[in-house]
Amino acid sequence: MSVIRSTDARRTETPNAVMTTFASPAQGGTGLALWRVEMRPARSGPRHAMDTEQVWTFLTGTAVVDLDGEEFTLGAGDTLVLPADLPRLMRSVDGFTAVVASPAPSMAVNLDTGDRVAPPWIV
Repeated sequence: MSVIRSTDARRTETPNAVMTTFASPAQGGTGLALWRVEMRPARSGPRHAMDTEQVWTFLTGTAVVDLDGEEFTLGAGDTLVLPADLPRLMRSVDGFTAVVASPAPSMAVNLDTGDRVAPPWIV
């Protein structure tokens, strides 16, 4: 068993959002990562695919998710299960906060550049 104190949560900031990692393999988890996303208003993440399933539960705000060409609008209380390996692009309308769970480790592929990366909030 691991206890991860709030003071040990890891924050990663990008130009679009702040990810706060609550649990991951680098923080005592064995195969699951859990983090919070706070995306700023009118921002968008990169078009990418993940090699693992992710579960997003939106706590505040509104997001529009393009999943393999189909758009979904989600708000507070909605949960989205994103399958592995499908192209996705997430953008905020008025900003949003979500909690996300994913198997870890997992890799992201930027579909515009081809770059593969292990997102630091998942490791």
